[in-house]
Amino acid sequence: MTDRRLRVVLAEDSVVLRDGMVELLGARGCEVVATAGTAPELLAAVAGHRPDVAVVDIRMPPTHRDEGIRAAVEIRARTPEVGILVFSQHVETAWAARLLADGATGVGYLLKERVARTSEFVDALHRVADGGVALDPEVVTLMMRGGRRTGVDTLTSREREVLELMAQGHSNRSVAALLGVSDRAVEKHVAAVFDKFGLRAAPTDNRRVKAVLAYLAESGG
Repeated sequence: MTDRRLRVVLAEDSVVLRDGMVELLGARGCEVVATAGTAPELLAAVAGHRPDVAVVDIRMPPTHRDEGIRAAVEIRARTPEVGILVFSQHVETAWAARLLADGATGVGYLLKERVARTSEFVDALHRVADGGVALDPEVVTLMMRGGRRTGVDTLTSREREVLELMAQGHSNRSVAALLGVSDRAVEKHVAAVFDKFGLRAAPTDNRRVKAVLAYLAESGG
């Protein structure tokens, strides 16, 4: 973990949990620059403070459904330089896929009951703030359900290069430019990755996100 003092916006509607997290993060060298109990407060806090990372619960007032993660997707669209760490009891795979849709960088999704030590949580905060990814294996498993998990080691070196760039958020055109190949060549490599990962086209599926998730799960990214 880096020694950099992280600036954090913390969104949690439970006052007791929120106050406890502020104290714990402060003791671990993080600066909680603002807290929020609702999604609008979260959006205002991020806009006003531009933190390194925002910690977001999924279900927040008034309906306690998906206000928090909706706000997280909005933050990612408005201020992509702000890391997002979803910290919740619940897994919302569709919204998690939307968070990752523009590239698996600066995003985390941890389940509250599975974080055993404060140090793990702080390490995840730093990783996300630095542009990395912190995904609970349970989240990955649920998002991958329905697709056959095939090992990354079955990919050719070029296919793996393409997938790594996809995981960094590059479009097919951007990948082609970086690798010095044609758009059509990249399309063929992406199709091969989908095939080897057993990811079939479906109206409600985002195969690109699932391929990236499979890569992250197996590479430890």
